[in-house]
Amino acid sequence: MFKKIEIWILYLILVFVFISYIIFGAMVIREHDDGYHIPIISHLSKVALFLAKIPRNIKKIKSEEVHPLKLKILEAELDESIGFSGDPLNRSIYLVLSRYDGDLKKSIVELVDLKDFNILHKWYFKVDEFWESVDKTKDTKWEDIRLFNGVNRYRALNPVIDEFGNIITTNHYSPLLKVDMNSNLSFMKDDMSYHHSIEEDHEKNYWVCVNYYPFKIDTKYVGNHYDNYTDDGIRKISARGEILYDKSISNLLIENNMDYLLFSNTDKFKSDPIHLNDIQPVLSDGKYMKKGDVFISLRNLSMIILFRPSANKIVWISENGNFLNQHDVDILDSERISILDNNMRMIKNGRKTFGYNKIIIYNFRTKSYSSYLEKTLNQNNVNTDEEGVCEILPNGDVFFEETLKGRILYFNSDGSLRWMYVNKSDDGNVYYTSWSRILYKQKDIQKVRSFLKTKIDVSQSE
Repeated sequence: MFKKIEIWILYLILVFVFISYIIFGAMVIREHDDGYHIPIISHLSKVALFLAKIPRNIKKIKSEEVHPLKLKILEAELDESIGFSGDPLNRSIYLVLSRYDGDLKKSIVELVDLKDFNILHKWYFKVDEFWESVDKTKDTKWEDIRLFNGVNRYRALNPVIDEFGNIITTNHYSPLLKVDMNSNLSFMKDDMSYHHSIEEDHEKNYWVCVNYYPFKIDTKYVGNHYDNYTDDGIRKISARGEILYDKSISNLLIENNMDYLLFSNTDKFKSDPIHLNDIQPVLSDGKYMKKGDVFISLRNLSMIILFRPSANKIVWISENGNFLNQHDVDILDSERISILDNNMRMIKNGRKTFGYNKIIIYNFRTKSYSSYLEKTLNQNNVNTDEEGVCEILPNGDVFFEETLKGRILYFNSDGSLRWMYVNKSDDGNVYYTSWSRILYKQKDIQKVRSFLKTKIDVSQSE
């Protein structure tokens, strides 16, 4: 039935297969590292890289089918009821609640009145429709946009609302979107990928986190391939999406003689040495900060810097050891800032918060760090390993989004828990919240009231 094969032929086949593996692997590495382009080999290496990615993409697709935005939380760890519980506030404060709706299988944003927990308006994101106009052929950053940013896994991060009911938001590493009160697309910026926080400055422009490709940093340091390096930057845009200021954090550090933070590891090149996750603009002049300055949170360096764009100068750097892998820096007053300390360490088995998150306050006048409501955070087991939003209100109350638990907590200034929100759906599972925003400042409350009046006027005219 089978013909006998000469042993030398078998050995020859094995040698050929072995050499083929080497050539295939070399082409994958060459394409990934963006080696020199030779016409025929370049096409072959692209095919090789595509084939090599098949197992990874299958795994990601499978994880997509299992709902990547469902949080792995034990019922014993978080068994509270669905939605809001506790006592509403007794003053005019609003919540822009961004969450993944496990029943609808999509992200939504809800405007909530915290006096009674009533939902005043909802926005939905028809991202699969929006992505139709994205140029997926220009480079590699959007080739998998539907896989990683499709409607059933898109997160509307840190949305900002204006007085007309427009929402500006993004996912982690996706185009920047602006939708109107009816969730229709006003504009989309897909020139770069955007991520993390969005904050309004004193001129009603927005500071956004951006990831550059093609890179802004000199490619002699990092090569040319998209996966080689995370070139984070800060960008100021107008309400119409015009770019007003643009700066690579890597270049910022190099120009301020701090490139040792990027390239000092002698054992292995770090592809994501910075991990920008928040930009907080300074809105008024003071002794320690000036209007137009920005505080910048660099998670992977466990560092906050105060940067002056007008002078291209870093004017303050946090001291190492006072927090670990932080998020969400906020300005409390002309002398103090607050920092959400995730207190997370990268260990052998992955990311882990040891104990609980902390709220760190830095006082520029006394040059001192202190912890706020630490006992309360410990008692309530507040421990999101990554992400998270924290805001200390002028009266000392604390708003805390525990993102990786799908939970929002509101503490009174004495440390008592006033209310809680859990993003649990009817299926019993808990899903992500996405950097929700509490609106307590007078200018923000006025925006909401203007929008609600516009909404009523439009409804009556129809």
